[in-house]
Amino acid sequence: MKTLLLGLAFFAATATAQTYPSRPVKVIVPFPPGGTTDIVARLVAERLGTTLGQPAVIENRAGAGGALGAAEIARAAPDGYTLGLATVSTHGVNPAINPKLPYDALSDFTPISNLASVPNVVSAHPSLGVADIRQLIEKAKAAPGKITYASAGNGSLSHMLGELFKASTGTDLLHVPYKGVGPALNDTLGGQVNVLFDNLPSSLPYLQSGKLRGLAVSSPARLDSLPGVPTFAEAGVPQLNDPSWFGLVAPAKLPDPVLAKVHEAVTKALAAPEVRSRMQSLGAVPAGNSPKEFAAQIRREIERHKRVAEESGIRIE
Repeated sequence: MKTLLLGLAFFAATATAQTYPSRPVKVIVPFPPGGTTDIVARLVAERLGTTLGQPAVIENRAGAGGALGAAEIARAAPDGYTLGLATVSTHGVNPAINPKLPYDALSDFTPISNLASVPNVVSAHPSLGVADIRQLIEKAKAAPGKITYASAGNGSLSHMLGELFKASTGTDLLHVPYKGVGPALNDTLGGQVNVLFDNLPSSLPYLQSGKLRGLAVSSPARLDSLPGVPTFAEAGVPQLNDPSWFGLVAPAKLPDPVLAKVHEAVTKALAAPEVRSRMQSLGAVPAGNSPKEFAAQIRREIERHKRVAEESGIRIE
């Protein structure tokens, strides 16, 4: 009887994959419109819908550092009609610092593929008078707790980057949390805060104009858009050289045939010249990997941020 049931389940899943999708696919973005996550999602979703033959419709479900939207993805039916964006925040930082998170980043999702890697950048207001990471470290060690760094809020990725920088360099910078990247960037531009850890797309125009001084980027190699800014590895802080990432997930237990079909469509979307060109213009690098590789990437991210949280005492109750 058990063998018969398993056989019936297999044929049901195969039949579902053959007709999938027969209606629009919802793609939940757990952050507000206009941010890097939203931009990447819309770029890929448009092409994904073309390949699947049904619209891929973006729905923004922001709140709690991405936790509200991620929880909605996890609760959805595993039929391929609800997909969502996973980020370092939702599947790295949040699991590391929030014991009451309304989802399990490993068991509640089916990883599909990483979509894009986006460099992080540390920049300083010119008034601080540092030209590179070495000078920032020297100045911070000479005046512990005097140099300030802005973040998008307590427990945000930029907060974690700042704490990882402190732990890796033996420095003591004063954390100044804001309610989002926008106000943190504005106060850094105004010189009220000395240093900012950020995703590259937000800061890039100000780095190129000289309003902020780029000290290091998280990237395998120097960026064409900022050729004079070294990588964190070059600058002697390799612990920060991992870029941020933005991936596609589904609820747990997505049938393998449907997973294969979605993954194939994602692969084709990321190979489209217009998608690659647009991502690169934003400072993003089209990624793409297998579900197994993406699952391993998520596990590594959680462990990395757990170590930072433990060392820095960051925790959200």
